[in-house]
Amino acid sequence: MSETGGVREVKSAARTVELLELLAARGDRPARLQELADELEVPRSSMYALLQTLISRGWVRTDVTGSLYGIGIHALLTGTSYLDSDPCVRLVRPYLDEASQALGETIHMARLDGRDVAYLATRESHEYLRTISRVGRRLPAHVGALGKALLAERPDGELPEGPYRALTPNTRTSREALAADLAGVRARGWSIDREEGVLGIVGFGFALRYDTPAQDAISCSVPVARLSAAHEERIVAVMRETRAKIESRAPGGGGGSVHWRS
Repeated sequence: MSETGGVREVKSAARTVELLELLAARGDRPARLQELADELEVPRSSMYALLQTLISRGWVRTDVTGSLYGIGIHALLTGTSYLDSDPCVRLVRPYLDEASQALGETIHMARLDGRDVAYLATRESHEYLRTISRVGRRLPAHVGALGKALLAERPDGELPEGPYRALTPNTRTSREALAADLAGVRARGWSIDREEGVLGIVGFGFALRYDTPAQDAISCSVPVARLSAAHEERIVAVMRETRAKIESRAPGGGGGSVHWRS
């Protein structure tokens, strides 16, 4: 049995978390009982009992036939509580509004979570409306401006061995290519994602250095069709100023009375 901080892991709790994470990762693709049992290597009867317990508490939902399962509404309520209680998110939100209004582009805040970044706040451009909110979603850190800004705050020795998953033909999939890119990020002070995560979109990422190493970053996403040299220069200037404002208001970790570990 694995241990965390010298305390043995509770198997039933770990299994519950693994199930919820699996359902969340599937998004709009509901799963059948046997799929979940096979994926988590759990007996079918045990998986069924766990699902029924979570359905009764709102953490899992099922369709009218009772054969398909998806993440439940209580996951949303808990996620919303996380965002509302986090002092850094509360601090950054007004500056996202300010930057979005100044640039007319989409502005994001995200946090490093293992090898991914998780989106915590977004202000969408009126010129580029998404049909699905990005808040709460994850993206591999190596493919986007947000993740690369945060990876550059860490030594290259922490980078996992490649090859990395490619989301577009422009994604850097080798450790060597990513390390070379991160060296450029450190020299400039911000990261650039030129259609590496989403075709047609360029991103500019800026680590927020109120933690060491930085855990949070902000970015500006721009459709390639609207990105001129002059606009790129203005984006960098506005986002650098936005970062400076945020960091000046958040000495020692976001200005909250509680400094969370994650």
